[in-house]
Amino acid sequence: MILRLYNTLTRTKEDFAPIDPSNVRMYVCGPTVYDFAHIGNARPVIVFDVLFRLLRHLYGADHVTYVRNITDVDDKINARAAAEYPDLPLNEAIRRVTEKTEAQFHADVDALGCLRPTVEPRATEFVRRDDGLTDMIGLIERLISAGHAYVAEGHVLFDVKSWKSAEGVALYGRLSRRSLDDMIAGARVEVAPYKKDPMDFVLWKPSSAAEPGWDSPWGRGRPGWHIECSAMSAAYLGETFDIHGGGIDLVFPHHENEIAQSCCAFGIERMANIWMHNGFLQVEGEKMSKSVGNFLTIRQLLDEWPGEVLRLAMLQTHYRQPINWTRDGLREALRVLDHWYDLTSDVEPGMYCADTLAALEDDLNTPRAIAALHELRAAAARGSRQAAASLKASAGLLGLLAQPSAAWSDWRPADLRIDESKISDRIAARAAARAAKNWAEADRIRDELAAMGIALKDTRDPATGELVTNWEVMR
Repeated sequence: MILRLYNTLTRTKEDFAPIDPSNVRMYVCGPTVYDFAHIGNARPVIVFDVLFRLLRHLYGADHVTYVRNITDVDDKINARAAAEYPDLPLNEAIRRVTEKTEAQFHADVDALGCLRPTVEPRATEFVRRDDGLTDMIGLIERLISAGHAYVAEGHVLFDVKSWKSAEGVALYGRLSRRSLDDMIAGARVEVAPYKKDPMDFVLWKPSSAAEPGWDSPWGRGRPGWHIECSAMSAAYLGETFDIHGGGIDLVFPHHENEIAQSCCAFGIERMANIWMHNGFLQVEGEKMSKSVGNFLTIRQLLDEWPGEVLRLAMLQTHYRQPINWTRDGLREALRVLDHWYDLTSDVEPGMYCADTLAALEDDLNTPRAIAALHELRAAAARGSRQAAASLKASAGLLGLLAQPSAAWSDWRPADLRIDESKISDRIAARAAARAAKNWAEADRIRDELAAMGIALKDTRDPATGELVTNWEVMR
């Protein structure tokens, strides 16, 4: 089957055809390291880790380059550095904050079962380079020379209206599919007298003595946020690459601005062939907010739950859909994994499940992939070691069942352990009650099992017509 991915740029699902199958290239916007990452930050990390694993399976682990940046220059970082290390020089204080926060981020996403990217550049290392790799100052110089940027009062700004097709059609806004007027009306646009147009955005801004800065042709200053990703992606992946990913909140203005900068600097039509975006996350049906009291960091959740539980709970929803993060969902994921670990504890990984692979190749349809794993679970529970081995391998493609069963059992709460012999006994008792037409007792047993997190499914044997009852952990 051909890998198909939904492209935000075209609003269609497309066959994936890498520019160079021997070097499939993907860039994903990474964290701004000023504080602990929240659970919403975890979603793109997990989603694109699954895609990274799938691409490695399809093209070979040595033929995929995954770049995810670290943003370590930002006003929030500056403020935290000044507050936490008031006696240190600012640059040293900033380095302390970013190194500490980056280490926290790595520990958290490692616990979520995410592979490290091939390359993880820090923004501050790409302001100016002397090794020939693309850097931010060099990109800005190219944009000025090409007539797409201008200098004003120590700032350098991208001239949005300068980017036009040969026919004179404005090209800015293709990703978000909004006109300039719509974008101005719907965005918080900085009004500044030095701008030619309200939508022009900052490529470079001046720094005071109390702010981090670099020498440049336009004076001491620091880069705007958007130019960072254009420089780092070009440095490692080239002017045009295969996939660019991130959260849906980045479509405008961040990714829109990245496209404008890169296309105009390099004179190309596309920065990336496919743009992928994961949906928003809510907590218990509400937008996550510190003021509401439902703001959850990855670290807080890891104090209560295994990382694989968070990962499975995240993957139960298709990546493009909004996700509602709930404790019930976490409890369900824990019960599912507990059973999977029991069934695969004494087998080696086998063949990948064709249905799981087909689901992932259809725009990372993880809910359908997990449904296929439940079918393997059912077969494994009936004694099929081949199904158990396939379950272990196929779950591994999703980054699940990744630790020894003994390590998993350390997390296992007693009230969530699955006693298969007890379940079989209760199903047999229910069958006897049904045979005796004692429907109340049969329903009571079904409810008893449901309270244990076990769902029953009654079918008829096509050959004999006899009632057959299968069970699974509730989803």
